[in-house]
Amino acid sequence: MLIVQKYGGSSVADAERVLNVAKRIMRTRMEGHDVVVVLSAQGKTTDGLIAKAKEINHKPSRREMDMLLSTGEQQSVALMAMAISAIGGRAVSLNAAQVGIETTNTYSNARIRTINTERIENELDEGSIVLVTGFQGVNAIGDTTTLGRGGSDTSAVALAAALNADICEIYTDVDGVYTADPRVVPDAVKLDEISYDEMLELASLGAKVLHHRSVEVAKKYNVKLVVRSSMSEAEGTEVKEETKMERMLVSGVAADKKVSRISVMGIKDEPGKAFEVFSLMAKEKVSVDIILQSTGADGRQNISFTIGEDDLDIALKALEKNKARLTAQEIVHDENTAKLSIVGAGMATNPGVAAMFFEAMYDAGVNIQMISTSEIKITVLIAKDDVDVAMKAVHDKFKMASVNLRIEGEKDSEKEAENE
Repeated sequence: MLIVQKYGGSSVADAERVLNVAKRIMRTRMEGHDVVVVLSAQGKTTDGLIAKAKEINHKPSRREMDMLLSTGEQQSVALMAMAISAIGGRAVSLNAAQVGIETTNTYSNARIRTINTERIENELDEGSIVLVTGFQGVNAIGDTTTLGRGGSDTSAVALAAALNADICEIYTDVDGVYTADPRVVPDAVKLDEISYDEMLELASLGAKVLHHRSVEVAKKYNVKLVVRSSMSEAEGTEVKEETKMERMLVSGVAADKKVSRISVMGIKDEPGKAFEVFSLMAKEKVSVDIILQSTGADGRQNISFTIGEDDLDIALKALEKNKARLTAQEIVHDENTAKLSIVGAGMATNPGVAAMFFEAMYDAGVNIQMISTSEIKITVLIAKDDVDVAMKAVHDKFKMASVNLRIEGEKDSEKEAENE
């Protein structure tokens, strides 16, 4: 088989872990498989590089940040090639330019356009394990770009799709996808499988186990995707099109604390104003999530929306610059916000899920600021300090409900057996 493996920063954080991963990669190769490995920067390397940049310039350009941050992954692949060589293997490290990973021009949040697989295929034919830098690519003018935090997952899945790999294995510091963050909710349950749609929602809503764009690519190209731990031999969680889950109301609870809310206050109540606000955000490449529009007693509109905290300065600058054109009286923002979400395909066919969710929030004494829903998710905006207690309360509520559903299902099966 052709196997693509991705190892996160914690999996290669120090020399001991690099050697452990090298041995795991070699075992896969010795089993007769071709292996392509995507690596993240070691441990807290990326955070350290960001800190170094801010010592020099508090608001560095995104282009120069991409140039800087891409060095972390280059260190990882070179060190891993050395480790594999030290234990008798053959490996070659390649950066994005050498591989031919072409991206859009958007610095710090680029998307992969094409991958030229010729170099990788040639190296595999020569018997080498191919080590590729994650998280990065090269745009049309030859500049280094990055895919956003967590983008190494997307690099791996995109490579798996381009190479028509048999499987893409994402190795991390947890042994699969859980119903909630096990560091916050100790009794969170590991899922054996989860659908692409559910995983995409969880990833985009703050679950850190997978980069959301990696799930988009996996779904689009039907990549067999498995999340496993690099620290154990556990089976992990398979992300797939259709699942055979036990009866559950929700598949997971996710939280995102890296959120800011912006409110554009006192806009004239006339057609086109919402378009003007959000076309500004689109022009600045700022992604918008929850949106709430209301009309005040004076007949003017207030438009509130959430964005990632990294985009706050850019968004505020654009809005302030166009404040008069928008007819806005005031632009305010709140950084003490977070999103909490529940996700589950079972929500569409189980009435009362919303009531249970809001009851759990009430029982926990958590105030809700904004609400967004879809067929398989409910998201609320709450104070950042309330996230952990809210997540535990919501998880407990739905875990108990799912247990009751399974008991009811078992009773139904027993009755059917008796009737037969």
